[in-house]
Order: sequence, then structure tokens, then C-alpha cells
Amino acid sequence: MRQKGKRTLVLGVVFLGLFGLWTAMIQLIDVQPIGPKETNIGFSTFNNLFHDLTGVNMTIYNITDWMGLIPIFICMVFGLIGLIQLIKRKSLLKVDHDILILGMYYIVVILCYSIFEILPINYRPILIEGYLEASYPSSTTLLVLSVMLTLVEFLNRRINKRKTRMIINIIAISISIYMVMGRLICGVHWFTDIVGSVLLSMGLFCIYKALILICLKNN
Repeated sequence: MRQKGKRTLVLGVVFLGLFGLWTAMIQLIDVQPIGPKETNIGFSTFNNLFHDLTGVNMTIYNITDWMGLIPIFICMVFGLIGLIQLIKRKSLLKVDHDILILGMYYIVVILCYSIFEILPINYRPILIEGYLEASYPSSTTLLVLSVMLTLVEFLNRRINKRKTRMIINIIAISISIYMVMGRLICGVHWFTDIVGSVLLSMGLFCIYKALILICLKNN
């Protein structure tokens, strides 16, 4: 288990390294003022072609926006579980270790989101209610992948019934795929925004998974 945890940790670091490289490339390669109000966008030729191909679909955008509440609700449920354990056991150290790691993981995800809101890399290809909004990485994609993957991992460890696990996996994966594809084709993000979110969320999840494997081994 410990060896698997180390391999997963290395994989997470690789994904984060790729995310860092991808972020740097976006700011250096084919940067042109093709965004609203002539904002500069990296990989401008490809991004512009893909955006012209998909167009803008505000219906899909609104659906995926509302569905973004699903991972938030899941975070709240896990937070409530941790709070109940804390109250009953009267010590933070007595809360299940995987719950504590999950809480720290969600805090890191929120910090990543906040950093890129404060220091925008790209702006959306369209104005939202007349305003420029940061679009890299796609915060909805980051949130959905980060939370749904941990939901699957957590429940697969806790639930013994194979059929129940399969149903949960199918639902979680289906929601994730729909959300990623929806944000990709609705026209409110550049293609590179989605790629960045996938790399970042996979990196964070792998590190979370590695900590879980190491923690379980130590206990």
C-alpha cells in the first residue's frame, strides 16, 4: 500500500508539473489580443478556431452552472460528517484521518481557485453581464473533477456492496463527463482553460489519493 501511495504521489507531482508547464505555455505561445476588449489569449489561433466551431450556448452554460452546486453540496455533507465526529469525539485528532485529509484537500482546491481569480491568466471569450471574468483554469471543471473523484474514492473504500459502488461510480463519472464537455462546448471558456483544469484537478487528486494510501498504511 505504501509503495502504491508513493507511485500515486509521483503521478500527482507529474500532473502538477504539466499544469505549471501548460500555464507557462499559454502565456508565451501564439499570444494575441483575440478576447473581449482585446485581452491577450495564448494558443490564440487554435482557441479561436475551436470557439468559432462550438459557438456560444448559454443554455448549456446555465445548466452546468447550476450543476456546479452538486460538488458544493457534497463538500458540505463531508464537512458535516467531520463536524459531527468532532463534536462526538471531542478532539480533532480523533476525527477519521481520511475525513481530515479530505477537508485539507478541499481547502487547497479553494485556494487554487482563489489564486487564479486574483491573478487571472486568461479572460473568458465572452463578456458575462458586460464584465470580463477570469477563465483559466475553468473553476467549475476544477471543482467538479476534484470533488467527484474524491467522492468515488471515498465511497469505494467505505461501501462493501459492489452493485452500490458501481451505481455511484456511473453517476459520478457521468456527471463529471457532462460537466467537462458542457463547459468545453458552451463557449464561455477557451479550450486551453479546460485542459488546465483537468491537469490541475488530476494532480491534486493524485496527491490526495497518495496521502490516503500512506495514511491507511500507517494506521
